[in-house]
Amino acid sequence: MTDRRARVRAPELVGRGWLNTGGRELTLAELRGKVVVLDFWTFCCVNCLHVLDELRPLEQELADSLVLVGVHSPKFVHEADPVALVAAVERYAVHHPVLDDPDLVTWQAYAARAWPTLVVIDPEGYVVASMSGEGHAHGLEVLVRELLAEHDAKGTLRRGDGPYVAPPPPTSPLRFPGKAVALDDGSLLVSDTAHHEIVRLAPDLVTEQRRYAAHPPLAEPQGVVLLPRDVAARTGVDVAVADSVNHQVRGLHLASGEWTTLAGTGSQLRERTGGGTALAQDLSTPWDLAWWQDRLVVAMAGTHQLWSLDLRADPQDNEVQVLAGTSAEGIRDGEGADCWFAQPSGLAVSADGEVLWVADSETSALRRVTVVGGAGPGLEVRVETVVGQGLFDFGHVDGQADDALLQHPLGVAVLPDGSVALADTYNGAVRRYDPTTGEVSTLLGDLAEPSDLVVEDDQTLLVVESAAHRVERVGIPAVARRVQGVAHTTQRPPTELAPGAVDLVVDFVPPTGQKLDLRWGDPTQLMVSSSPAALLREGSGTAQGLTRRLELDPRVGDGILHVSVRAAACDGDPVTGEVPEHAACHLYQQDWGIPVVLVAGAAGVLFLDLRGA
Repeated sequence: MTDRRARVRAPELVGRGWLNTGGRELTLAELRGKVVVLDFWTFCCVNCLHVLDELRPLEQELADSLVLVGVHSPKFVHEADPVALVAAVERYAVHHPVLDDPDLVTWQAYAARAWPTLVVIDPEGYVVASMSGEGHAHGLEVLVRELLAEHDAKGTLRRGDGPYVAPPPPTSPLRFPGKAVALDDGSLLVSDTAHHEIVRLAPDLVTEQRRYAAHPPLAEPQGVVLLPRDVAARTGVDVAVADSVNHQVRGLHLASGEWTTLAGTGSQLRERTGGGTALAQDLSTPWDLAWWQDRLVVAMAGTHQLWSLDLRADPQDNEVQVLAGTSAEGIRDGEGADCWFAQPSGLAVSADGEVLWVADSETSALRRVTVVGGAGPGLEVRVETVVGQGLFDFGHVDGQADDALLQHPLGVAVLPDGSVALADTYNGAVRRYDPTTGEVSTLLGDLAEPSDLVVEDDQTLLVVESAAHRVERVGIPAVARRVQGVAHTTQRPPTELAPGAVDLVVDFVPPTGQKLDLRWGDPTQLMVSSSPAALLREGSGTAQGLTRRLELDPRVGDGILHVSVRAAACDGDPVTGEVPEHAACHLYQQDWGIPVVLVAGAAGVLFLDLRGA
């Protein structure tokens, strides 16, 4: 086994071009003397968006000595479009240089295996740490401050302005609108996501009747839903809003403009479970909302789940619980407690109220949720995939649902004839699924990242074109067309592994001042599965520990290894065991989907860095 802690010079940053540098290319040589953090991301990935938010305080505080560089290595074909990347950098307020890496050249050079991945480079140009997933802000800060102190003492630290050059400020009435809902008077309520407000538009879809700014402010609001009249009368709330970056569900009284928090503490959920008192429960990037089965359903994109929220007269009495999803990322159908989602982002309810339709964006899927047994406080549901094949399979292909492909859909609506319309966001299209025939077709194309749909009447659809910063009224075509486009698989180089026995090793080094919390047993856990399932003859399942012996079937040859890991570390001295009086605990977790190919003579060990140093 090779020494993975050998001193390694950071590979050069190579890509198609740079953003936020004034058109200039950057090299690691000119960044020498600074601590550099590479953030490997892709703009579809909610975990990557969490990391952007986590790093902002450190980026701002240490701007004279720390340089954060985004390396955008796309998952979807649409994300490799340079125009789409420029829009995403603006949409998510990325205030540091970004390398456009569409061919994953720099991704491969740094052996990245997951979105997001952070790589730390010291002022002398050596790689000192690699971290996968989110939740590393505290540990990263500790490491960066150690490096600053070390290199300040050595004289190898260089302070001064960084290479970031701000682009011209954008101007438009709406900025990356996310979702919309029609009101009874014909006006439209729109989440003006990048302006962090809710806007009421007149029926002409241009004239602003009112803006609803919240206090404290909204942060990238997404889903909006009109509550039933009796619920509004009971709660004093007409509309519920998914306040995505604040990790809350907010309520709005339209006449007064007053806001109420319905669920969420304002902190991001780090655990993979939750429930109970809604205002005491952390949430994770609620993206859309729907009223179904006498409760508010929340598409909890950050944990790949659906949650339900019971609204009471006093918001202090509101209760929240997980409705479906284990928090594992992928496609798995079945009972709600056992199924998997991947960043659910759009919700719609059938006319008869029997079906909840879900646009499951990261699996490019349409999912159907139905009630098992009768409705009640402990609602049990079943989840079924209607369109979609997996985390890394996508495209624009019409036909029978089993063969059809979408690309990162964010919105869904039920048409008057009972068929389902999808805002097929990264294909720039509106697609249609007919439950009667099982056919998928294309209604509209050439749209700019449609993110939501509102059915106005039998002949008209309102389309939220997020990247065009507008809401468009379009006619529903009488005849849909069939597109036989290209099927894609996310192009990441597969990892070669030996057939038969392979040791899976997750590297986790707690930050200085933290130690693994062993008070209640092993605080680490691995969950391993594969696609296809036959690839793993042994080693699947969930168990404690950061290592696992896998047995890979050579007859299968290749596939995807799905690895989820978590580790809990608490403040304390790892040598003496001393624990501070007000010790805090930190949860580190990551999900990998790793393409592998079995090759005789290849490595018999698969290393993954949760927090390698």
